[in-house]
Amino acid sequence: MNLEPDPRPRRRRGEELEAAILAAAWEQVLEGGYPAFTIDAVADRAGTSRSVIYRRWPDRESLLEATLAHGLNQGRTEVPDTGDLREDMLILLRRSNVERSTIAPLLSVFMGAYYADSGRTFADVRQQAFGERAGRTMDEILARAVSRGEADPAALTSRVRSVAVDLFRHDLLMTAKPLPDEELVAIVDEVFLPLVRPRPESDGRIP
Repeated sequence: MNLEPDPRPRRRRGEELEAAILAAAWEQVLEGGYPAFTIDAVADRAGTSRSVIYRRWPDRESLLEATLAHGLNQGRTEVPDTGDLREDMLILLRRSNVERSTIAPLLSVFMGAYYADSGRTFADVRQQAFGERAGRTMDEILARAVSRGEADPAALTSRVRSVAVDLFRHDLLMTAKPLPDEELVAIVDEVFLPLVRPRPESDGRIP
């Protein structure tokens, strides 16, 4: 009886093969950016052929869009729910600080040629990647905060809803490294919470 392992590589198919290609393509984006993102490079890295890739994605751009959606959707997805708005926001920002601190600057710099060629922006890429999920986490956090009386629904304009994440993303792109925790606390305590909290009713007196 022959118990020797089969030396032939196992052939990947279907979803397993597609996931392997997208994982390799994501590594290619992070290491070389848009200029180095070619069908040949991805095929070599994934250990497959150009024809296999072209059967799934007709061109470089469609493969890139699928790759960005794959890469940006990695990581934890559950919405923080501690029963306290401040704690939920800090968990959200701290999680993003760990998961996105290397990705966002790389995409900002390495994808510059793609943005120039396509006329798209990082915001477009984010919307393409997340679709209906974009903004849903914040909507859920704020909806619970409103039901607990921690947030004023009249104050929750589009700009106010996104201000904490916008400030975090801006600082992350400017520094290209994780933010110190005190900066995350400052975004929540000094900017976000004062904007969303219900204001005390006026007693009619002029201050």
